[in-house]
Amino acid sequence: MSYTGPDVDPPRPRRSRRPVVVALAALVPGALLGWAAYAAVGGAGDDRGGAARASASGVSRAPGSVSASPSRGDDDGRPSASPGTGGSSSAAPPSASGPLEGKVVVIDPGHNPGNVRHTDEINRQVDVGTHRKECDTTGTSTNDGYTEAEFTLDLAHRMRELLRKQGATVRLTQDADRPFGPCVDERARIGNRAKADAVVSLHADGSGAGNRGFHVILPAAVNAGAADTRPVVGPSRDLGERIAGHFVRVTGTPPSNYVGDGTGLVTRRDLGGLNLSTVPKVFVECGNMRDSKDAALLTSGAWRQKAALGISEGIVSFLRG
Repeated sequence: MSYTGPDVDPPRPRRSRRPVVVALAALVPGALLGWAAYAAVGGAGDDRGGAARASASGVSRAPGSVSASPSRGDDDGRPSASPGTGGSSSAAPPSASGPLEGKVVVIDPGHNPGNVRHTDEINRQVDVGTHRKECDTTGTSTNDGYTEAEFTLDLAHRMRELLRKQGATVRLTQDADRPFGPCVDERARIGNRAKADAVVSLHADGSGAGNRGFHVILPAAVNAGAADTRPVVGPSRDLGERIAGHFVRVTGTPPSNYVGDGTGLVTRRDLGGLNLSTVPKVFVECGNMRDSKDAALLTSGAWRQKAALGISEGIVSFLRG
């Protein structure tokens, strides 16, 4: 997701890893140790082969954490869901019993592979509380043409499988089962209507080359029009901090060097998916598709499995308290 909007932090010079580590120390000490150890033996994986060699199954996990078994990727049938019905369902087996039994997680794969064929529809304006903006966008892509919509859907499938094994009920806002969208306001309503315990919107950024790393976007306190995020700002921050910490630990990927002051956390008030949410929700920008080194990670199935594991373990940590 390319960055535009009133809350954008200006691009910053690339930082050394030492300031990043210091900034993260106050966030999640356990995750910091994992990142420091990873960096000491070769960094966050600058090439596709390195990412593949660092198998997610080798990550140490606490009791009750998410299993790192490989995902099948595009794993099950995709019956269509009409707009406004509460999100895509799937023909996958029901959730297993586990520590998240009774919990509802909504995964929001950013954009839709069909958006590129429906530009008129996704360009129409919708109310996002503070202002009006486009229904949706096509998203970004790597320089080699791997699209953000493909990336987010694959990551969502991997997360769905991991979280179902923990007993959660998992719903997707879209599963390429509709021509385009849903619009950003509908994406928020899907999580609200599901009374989700946690919602995570998946993205990858389209910033300039040299800008690297992940960041988690948190909702600002907004009270305007149809938007009132005040009740969910606190729990959303808790969710975001836990995801950031586990993402660092599992993937070895550093926080963004261009937004968030090295913390991996950014607060925004211009995103309709956050403004209109009445349940805890964050966006995860997993990396920058326009940087060749980040793109090598994002296009690696092995790295995407680790990303799915890191985000899912953050969700589990949040839901278990």
